[in-house]
Amino acid sequence: MVLTIKAQKFEGLAPKPPMGWNSWNKFGCQINEKIIKEVADAMASNGMKAAGYEYIVVDDCWQIGRDSVGNIVADPERFPSGMKSLVDYVHSKGLKFGIYSDAGTATCQGRPGSRGYEFQDARAYAKWEVDYLKYDWCFHGKQNSEASYSIMRDALYKAGRPMVLSICEWGTTKPWEWGKSVGHLWRTTEDIINCFDCKNNWGGLGVLQIIDLHTEIGDYSGPDHWNDPDMLEIGNGVLTPAEERLHLSMWAMFSAPLMAGNDIRNISAETLKLLTNKEVLDIDQDILGISATRWMKYGDLEIWFKPLSDNNYAFCLINRSNQSIAINQDLKTTIKKLKVDDSYVVRDLWKHKDIGTTKENITGIIPAHDVLMLKLTKK
Repeated sequence: MVLTIKAQKFEGLAPKPPMGWNSWNKFGCQINEKIIKEVADAMASNGMKAAGYEYIVVDDCWQIGRDSVGNIVADPERFPSGMKSLVDYVHSKGLKFGIYSDAGTATCQGRPGSRGYEFQDARAYAKWEVDYLKYDWCFHGKQNSEASYSIMRDALYKAGRPMVLSICEWGTTKPWEWGKSVGHLWRTTEDIINCFDCKNNWGGLGVLQIIDLHTEIGDYSGPDHWNDPDMLEIGNGVLTPAEERLHLSMWAMFSAPLMAGNDIRNISAETLKLLTNKEVLDIDQDILGISATRWMKYGDLEIWFKPLSDNNYAFCLINRSNQSIAINQDLKTTIKKLKVDDSYVVRDLWKHKDIGTTKENITGIIPAHDVLMLKLTKK
């Protein structure tokens, strides 16, 4: 009798949303092993690793072709030491390594895709000791997305090295409905672009547009199967400090993967402080992994709500408008709607201070495009 092992996803690799850095938003195709090593050096030493960031993900353009037997080949000019050497370097810093491919015949930048080579590529990544695969969706023709991603899931499992599988088909076929058994996270939207409130003709979306696409899909996300609203644009020089706070706050409220997309080799003190705000990151990394619900909407003021472990809660009040908004919010009544008592301490997670309890209204001014992010802790 011949025993067969049913292929499946590696379970338990992402009990909390993955955190790390991806090369695409800042560098695009202009990547090489020197940059990646310097980024790894920076992450390991500047406080980001200590804050929970652990993946270094090399996006598109690392690959240049295939050899005579079909093995994927890294660009020898940009990666002269080879990918295994680079992976080893990242691992030597106590970090994990991620790589990029595509379910179609070519990547989005026209490099070799994995269609027809899924098992061969998975064996290569396993041999290199890769920890994470971002798998894109360009040049896919008439392929079925669930089937295509399932093939790579099976290939990774057969290759034998546990890897996080990041499904990146831009939300076009509702991967939240089928992705739980296939990957560990799935993109819910088109690519993020470096702006607060905008979109362009190829489908790129700003921060607000991405937030709006998460009002109905939060229930699909959780430990080991995360909604992914795409990488962070924090530190890339376009968003204001207020907009960057709102950006990170809402990604944390969504329990979203947090992939920095800036040049962390030259990170400013302000950006580093923002990205490593432990109180905000703790909301993202809460063990329950529940995504926020939009609780109320008053014109340009929205209130998002998220249950946390230990019977605590997070609330995020965001100001979408170009003007300041005065607030006088009765959290006591809101809490009663949750059928719990009202004895909670209210803490401002950006100011790092307690600002009252749920026995009093929360009052103040939220500036344009800014956020008030609160944690309610049981007294």
